[in-house]
Amino acid sequence: MLAGEPYDPSDPELVRDRERARALTRRFDETPATDSRARQDLLKELLGSIDGRLTIEPPVRCDYGYNIHVGGDFYANFGCVILDICPVRFGENCLLGPGVHAYTAAHPRDAASRCKEIEWGDPVTVGANVWIGGRAVLNPGVTVGDDAIVASGAVVTEDVPANTLVAGNPAQMKRDLS
Repeated sequence: MLAGEPYDPSDPELVRDRERARALTRRFDETPATDSRARQDLLKELLGSIDGRLTIEPPVRCDYGYNIHVGGDFYANFGCVILDICPVRFGENCLLGPGVHAYTAAHPRDAASRCKEIEWGDPVTVGANVWIGGRAVLNPGVTVGDDAIVASGAVVTEDVPANTLVAGNPAQMKRDLS
């Protein structure tokens, strides 16, 4: 699964891991906003790695959690979804608007293969100093370069170069920010 090879999501170990992530995110979502210590402890237990200060506003959803890696000064606003069957990496100083979705899960294109319930994944990588606007979607396999901006509602289907602003569906470069 982590290598991007086809896998069976009904494997008992993977089912247990997803149940664990759901239990942790439910506890996180129910923790009072004033109990920042408990929230930080739950995020440390859920996420694969945290390199510094982070804030995630509930509710948050993920498949496993342990494939999510965040740099310092990371902020995710309300309602973010990260489907992390493969690594999802965020650099330092990343800002995610409300409802941002990052997907690594992929499915076969033809219906007969999809019915066999086999999946695979492709990692998502977000550089440093990136701002992703609300309701933007990062699709499997994309990389967003350092200092980029992904506009609200954008659907990123291809890599985003560093120092650019992308918008639309599919996302296209609108401006060079350098």
